[in-house]
Amino acid sequence: MPNPFWLFVILAGVIVVSSWIGSAIGMNAKDPASGKTIHVENLATSAYLQKMISEAVSNFTDFAPVGLILVCMLGVAVAEYSGFIGSAIRAAIAKVHSPVLLTFIVALAGVTGSIASDAVYVILIPLGAASFAAVGRNPIVGAMVAFAASSAGFNSSLVLNITDVLLAGISTQAAQFVDKSYVVSPLANYFFTMASAVVLALIITAVTELFITKHVEKTIHADHIDHSAAEFTKPGASEESAQEAATDSDTAETTGRDKLKLSDDERRGLRFANIASLVFLALWFAALFIPGSPLRGEGDGILNSVLLTDVVVSIAAFFAIAGIAYGLGAKTITSSADVPAFMERGLGTLTTMMVLFFAVAQFTAYFKWSNIGQWTAIKGAEFLTHANLPPLLLFAAFVLMVAVLNLLITSGSAQWALMAPVVVPMLMYVQVTPEVAQQLFRIGDSPTNIITPMSPYFALALTFLQKYYKPAGVGTLMSLAIPYSLFMLAGWFLFFVVWYLAGIPLGPGVPVR
Repeated sequence: MPNPFWLFVILAGVIVVSSWIGSAIGMNAKDPASGKTIHVENLATSAYLQKMISEAVSNFTDFAPVGLILVCMLGVAVAEYSGFIGSAIRAAIAKVHSPVLLTFIVALAGVTGSIASDAVYVILIPLGAASFAAVGRNPIVGAMVAFAASSAGFNSSLVLNITDVLLAGISTQAAQFVDKSYVVSPLANYFFTMASAVVLALIITAVTELFITKHVEKTIHADHIDHSAAEFTKPGASEESAQEAATDSDTAETTGRDKLKLSDDERRGLRFANIASLVFLALWFAALFIPGSPLRGEGDGILNSVLLTDVVVSIAAFFAIAGIAYGLGAKTITSSADVPAFMERGLGTLTTMMVLFFAVAQFTAYFKWSNIGQWTAIKGAEFLTHANLPPLLLFAAFVLMVAVLNLLITSGSAQWALMAPVVVPMLMYVQVTPEVAQQLFRIGDSPTNIITPMSPYFALALTFLQKYYKPAGVGTLMSLAIPYSLFMLAGWFLFFVVWYLAGIPLGPGVPVR
């Protein structure tokens, strides 16, 4: 597969050629929502070729996820680079001594660690290994728990994060092919993804304790494991100090536990962050629920309040305030210039995504102009209607398709941007909401992340594995990752089935059926 950028450039060209052919043969379909006949438009005309140039910039700037992700990252970057996220994860792990509970906490920290986006892999994999080594357990098992949780559980979380914002923006663009006023909120899947974080952590814990631990004991001799490598170096620690600590393998367990402990500054920073977070949340909920609040929606409503409909601003503000409070307490913020500097670093990590989004935005615009997306969705909906598939069977087939495609297109945003323009409208025509389609995508997308060598984080995990066990290869990692992938995919979907049959809302004001 080509780089995702070139994939969408190629697909944009395919849309132009397909629109010319479709128009020439008279492809059309009747929109069941409006009753109008939709004709495929030929984009290989002078008018549309000029439009491709004149609207290239607006296609990009108006692409819904762009503004959302940039604003959200401004806040998340402050929380990340001030050290708040890393310290919060270490604090959650450091005091746990029970082996099974440690597995669960590392797993829960991993699935929630997606708030740090891709940085969670770099933070949590060595942290997971260090925490297991600190209590006398195999660091390879700890690294695998962290990798499985961070990668296969990426689409679930206890807190709202960038993924919610990103997918909601793409889903909104797709839904508006059918209903121009339709908006998918970043909160659309929150109830389910929050509960899923706990469920997936329990699945990871069960797989680890019942299979992975025993498998590692049988296949990897303890004498071949470099326990001294399983030490977590705190952010800001010098390379020399890390090397010195790694030279004394006799004290690996003690130093491993010490490395997880927080300094006085870090503990003070977390206290400041906790207080600031509680104050922010108290004010936020007060503004949302107190009658007559200026931030309530029209008619003094709650679900139509800007605090929910434009929740990305609240997410950014929450992380920024918590990060600033932590930085002041931990002394990682020493001047007002540090905060915008952290934001700049955070936006710098989005450059790859912004380059991709430029190509995605053009592809999406061409898809919309040509009406190929609507034609495909209508014809697909007609097929599904005639096939009369039970909803759960339809959902299972969709999740399986996403899981297989994810082996080739490892970027979740790229895959959803590719699928959503067809899948979301098609399912809307058979009375399945965009929010449900988005959640099913999330279920299929995450679990196979850990078993595709095309993912850059598969290589990263292998590098960490070889740090602790030098003979480790792709086969070693695969044998440890496949059980997590299969059980998480099956278990997460079954959890959705229970949720769907119970009729529990996916998020605020978002019915599942």
